[in-house]
Amino acid sequence: MASSQTRRVIVAGLVGTSLEWYDFFLYGSAAALVFNRLFFPTFEPLTGTLLAFLTYAIGFVARPLGGIVFGHFGDRAGRKNVLVVTLLLMGVATFLIGLLPGYATIGVAAPLLLVTLRFLQGLGLGGEWGGAVLMSIEHGDSRRRGFNASWPQVGVPAGNLLAAGVLGVMSAALPEEAFLSWGWRVPFLLSGALVVVGLWIRLRIVESPLFAQVERAGAKARMPLLEVLRTHPRALISAGLARIGVDVAFYIFVTYVLAYVTGPLALERGVALNAVLIGSAFQLFLIPLFGALSDRVGRRPVYLAGVIGAAIWVFAFFPLLDTRSFPLIALASVVALACHAAMYGPQAAFIAELFSTRLRYSGASMGYQVAGIFGGALAPIIALSLFDRFGGTLAISLYVVAALAVTAVGLAIAPGTHTDLPGTPDLGGAQGGDSGATGDGVPGTRTGTASRDA
Repeated sequence: MASSQTRRVIVAGLVGTSLEWYDFFLYGSAAALVFNRLFFPTFEPLTGTLLAFLTYAIGFVARPLGGIVFGHFGDRAGRKNVLVVTLLLMGVATFLIGLLPGYATIGVAAPLLLVTLRFLQGLGLGGEWGGAVLMSIEHGDSRRRGFNASWPQVGVPAGNLLAAGVLGVMSAALPEEAFLSWGWRVPFLLSGALVVVGLWIRLRIVESPLFAQVERAGAKARMPLLEVLRTHPRALISAGLARIGVDVAFYIFVTYVLAYVTGPLALERGVALNAVLIGSAFQLFLIPLFGALSDRVGRRPVYLAGVIGAAIWVFAFFPLLDTRSFPLIALASVVALACHAAMYGPQAAFIAELFSTRLRYSGASMGYQVAGIFGGALAPIIALSLFDRFGGTLAISLYVVAALAVTAVGLAIAPGTHTDLPGTPDLGGAQGGDSGATGDGVPGTRTGTASRDA
C-alpha cells in the first residue's frame, strides 16, 4: 500500500496536471470551434481554421523551452517549487485569454496577444509534466512505478473532459450568437478559481526524497540539460521517438475530430464534443489500469499493444464518423482513446526510468516535450491540409500509422532502466542507460540495469 505522503503527492499531481491540461485543451477546442471566426474573420473558413490551429501549435513550440527552463530549475532547486510556478503561469495565461478582445475590437493586436498568451501556456505545460511525474515516481514503491506515474497522465483525459464538458454546457445552453460573443469566455475565466484550488493542494506536499538525497550529497548537476545531451543521448532520442506517434494519434482523435465533424460532416459541435467526453471518461480508468499492467508485464509490451491497436483502429475511425450517427461516432472515440490509454498509461514511467535522478527532470521533460513539436503541434494542421489536398481521410489515417511506426522505433531502441528509484536495490555494474549515466545521482556510481522488458 502506498504511504499517506505518496497518496498526497499522487493526488496533487493529478489535480495539478488536470488543471494544466484543462487550460491547454480548452484552447484547442476553442481553436476548432470559435477562434477562426473571432480572431481571423477576414479569411475564408478553411484558412481561418488553419490559422487558429497555427496559434494552437505555438503552445507546442513553447513546451520544449518550458522543459529546458523549468527542467533546469527542477534539477537545481527542486521539483515542488517549480510545480507551483508552472501552475500559476498556465492559470494566469488562460484567464487572460478569457478577457481578450476579438479582431473586430482591436484589430491585428487580438491574434498577436492570443499567440503571446498561448506561448505562455506552452511554457507552463512544458515544465509541468516532468515535475508531476517525477514527484509521483520518486515517492513511491518501485513495484508500482507504472501505476503511480500514470496518475499525472490521467490529468490529460480529466482536463480534456473538464474542458469539453464546460464548453459543451455553454454551447448547449446558449444560442450561437451569445456563445460566440461571450459564452466561450466563461470556461477560460473559470481557470482562475481552479488554479487557487490546485495551488492549495500543491503547497501541502513535501519535496521528492530522491532530490533531497542528491542535494545532501552535493551531487546536483550544474548544467543538467548539457549533461543529459552528453550522457543520455540514446535515452533522449528513444523518449522523443516513443512519444511522437502517441501525440499524433491523440490530437487527431480529440482535436482534429472537432473540425472534421463540424466542417466536412456539417454536424452540430455538440456531437463531437460529447463523443470526446465519453472517450475521455473511459480513459480516466484505462490509463491507470494500463500503467498497473505495465508493472506486471513490462512497459514496452503494453505500450506496443496500444501502438498496434491505434494503427488498426484509425482505418475504422473516420468511416464511423462518416456515418453521422452519434452512437457510432462515440464508439469511434471510445476505442481510439482506449488504444491511446494503452500507450499513455506506461509512458510516464517508461520515459522517467531512462534518466538518473540528478538529470531526470531535464531529461524526461526534453524527451517528452520536443516530440510535441513534431507530434501534437502539427497533427491538426497536417490533417486539415491532407483532407484539403486529397479530399478524403485515407491520407490522414496513413499519416497516423507512419507516426506510430516512429513510436515503435523509439520503443525498440530504448536503453535499460535506471535503478535509483524507491525500493530498487543498488545492483552495481553498468548494464543500463547511456554512456556515462549515473544511477543514484552521486558521482562515481552507476546502478543502471536493463529493464524487465528490455
